Amino acid sequence: MNASQRGFTLIEVVVTLALVGLLAGLAAPLTETVVRRGKEQELRTALYQIRDAIDAYKRAFDAGYIEKSLDSSGYPPNLKVLVEGVRDVRSAKGAKFYFLRRVPHDPLAPSKRDDDGGWGLRAYDSTAQNPREGVDVYDVYSKARGKGLNGIAYREW
Repeated sequence: MNASQRGFTLIEVVVTLALVGLLAGLAAPLTETVVRRGKEQELRTALYQIRDAIDAYKRAFDAGYIEKSLDSSGYPPNLKVLVEGVRDVRSAKGAKFYFLRRVPHDPLAPSKRDDDGGWGLRAYDSTAQNPREGVDVYDVYSKARGKGLNGIAYREW
């Protein structure tokens, strides 16, 4: 045989394919963990944004910038209000306060078509262990099932 007719043997090809398959098998779980960690980071960020907006609404209410009523807790009636804005009662021109540009969606929620972004809503008069909706939004939680990489259920974040 001359040098131009040389090639790989069957054993060399099989060993190479086995090594490539082994490396791919090791990379798949790592890739899944990286994707999951990214979604969990999105969840943390979205929860922070919404909770920060709810707190800003409450501060504006307590400072007298938002119209008060006797039966109001000072928390927004829904998440849409944070986007649509509320009238500043101290402004003669009818200016509005806006707390969010948009309601972020829960990246782990099964449904992303809700107006509330797929979040579970907790009213001011409900407990953290048994959250339920009411006339206001005191907190939000993820409706996703399962636990995070930190071992805590998504619902409890």
